[in-house]
Amino acid sequence: MIVLLQWLRETLGRLFEKVDLPLLLALLCVMLISLVVLASAGGDNTRLVFSQAARFGLGLGAMVLLSRVAPAKLRLWTPLAYGVSLVLLALVFVFGSGRSADLWLDLGLFYLQPGELLKLSVPMMLAWYLHGSVLPPTWKSLAVAAAIIGLPVAMIIKQPDLGTGMLVAASGAFAIYLAGMAWWRIGLFAGLGLASLPAVWPFLLPHQRERVLTFLDPESDPLGTGWNIIQSKIAIGSGGFSGKGWGQGSQAHLDFLPEHTTDFIFSVLSEEWGWLGVVTLLALYLFIVGRCIWLAAGARDGYSRILAGALAMTFSVYVIVNGGMVAGLLPVVGVPMPLLSYGGTSAVSLLVGFGMVMSVHAHRKFMA
Repeated sequence: MIVLLQWLRETLGRLFEKVDLPLLLALLCVMLISLVVLASAGGDNTRLVFSQAARFGLGLGAMVLLSRVAPAKLRLWTPLAYGVSLVLLALVFVFGSGRSADLWLDLGLFYLQPGELLKLSVPMMLAWYLHGSVLPPTWKSLAVAAAIIGLPVAMIIKQPDLGTGMLVAASGAFAIYLAGMAWWRIGLFAGLGLASLPAVWPFLLPHQRERVLTFLDPESDPLGTGWNIIQSKIAIGSGGFSGKGWGQGSQAHLDFLPEHTTDFIFSVLSEEWGWLGVVTLLALYLFIVGRCIWLAAGARDGYSRILAGALAMTFSVYVIVNGGMVAGLLPVVGVPMPLLSYGGTSAVSLLVGFGMVMSVHAHRKFMA
């Protein structure tokens, strides 16, 4: 028995030797909060909790394995990962399924959302390309980078999935920024983007225009398009300092709050756990982002630094967009709260990304 325990200890030690323990503990805390909130939000549907726990387990396994893969090997696999992601994204147009858009591929045992994979493969591809180019990026390099980002983003928006498209674009923009792009160029592109917003309006789909108008004035149709955000703000505000208590949230349990296990689960947390619960979750998110940036700063090569930094900053955009969305500070775009909302592909892909970040820290050696 003692020999078996010693063997188990040594095996687990070797398996987890590349895992960053502080980051892992913070991620486990967020996932535990997710399961607790889902157990309340799902009501009698306990399948949601077990299903999400299984997805977390799959993601954690992938994270541990990825942490053991050297960034040099990740860099070699990058073009293949990007190409496969694009192929899967193209297959969505033929075999995709969803309620309001073709977003998922039915693979029998599970549904796969290729758009989530692009949040990993796009920054990987940009880090791969920019690592071998002159830094800071030249106009030629920026043109190639724009094509790497633009092709999948255009395909995702065509599905249509504006929220995922925005996050993929953000992941690419962060990679370019971390490659040393000059501030005056950043300001130039930001100004051009803002100036082009009126020209984009005619190309938005009716439901996308509706979301923008609802964001500007949700009270204009309180029983229709404004219902979701009004009920979400009621849930958040009614939580007070310490919340109503687990399982006591009226907005979710009386079906006032739509999508309360996915896009609006943060509202459920706010109502049942109040300000204390919100601050705890946001503090964990802040620690995760800060820890990842610190790990990225210790990278010894351009590929690792750009990739890890872009993944960390993209994670922060998840939090900002979903938090702003459910609080009425941003239009509703269907972005989940990372590792809190119910969903498989998103959770697994996020944990895979953290595995890459851990790999960067664990293999701090110079790469040519």
